[in-house]
Amino acid sequence: MNNLTNRSIIVSNKKMTFWERIYLPAILKGMTITFGHLFRRKSTVQYPEVKREFSEIYRGKHVLKRDDEGRERCTACGLCAVACPAEAITMVAAERKPGEENLYREEKYAVVYEINMLRCIFCGDCEEACPKEAIFLTKEIVRSEYGREKFIYGKDELVEPADPAGRIDVSKRQTPEVLEFKKNKKFRHNR
Repeated sequence: MNNLTNRSIIVSNKKMTFWERIYLPAILKGMTITFGHLFRRKSTVQYPEVKREFSEIYRGKHVLKRDDEGRERCTACGLCAVACPAEAITMVAAERKPGEENLYREEKYAVVYEINMLRCIFCGDCEEACPKEAIFLTKEIVRSEYGREKFIYGKDELVEPADPAGRIDVSKRQTPEVLEFKKNKKFRHNR
């Protein structure tokens, strides 16, 4: 016999003590843990009726922001798509036509902007990569659906409303330095 087999035979021939044979201490230890959990405060929330508080920097559903004049901020530069580790963002760029200055902020805009929410890992890299502060993750939960195709969000679901009252406040997701910088209108970025 080899050395390993001899060791396993020696271990299996070890005599168990009386307490180990009746398993009573192990049973009592397990019951102590169980009863300890019975009297703890419940962490379950009865979801649609009671909603749990989220952190101010919770990462939920994406939103494509508009500027103060209601124009789309996105310039279809593609940095958000490149920064996305899950490759969940796709876009198609186009040139702004004369007369569309009130719709799009820059000469280039995204005709198609889609996020596959099944692939998204909500890391926030897209909002960090965006030079125009066009995309942010909100506190809104992504709704559940039955079909996979409903999880591909296009511009119709992502762009915030043109009405200023319906816009989403993302100032909690920005540092005080960024908020101070945005107040200075001499920079082209803030106009």
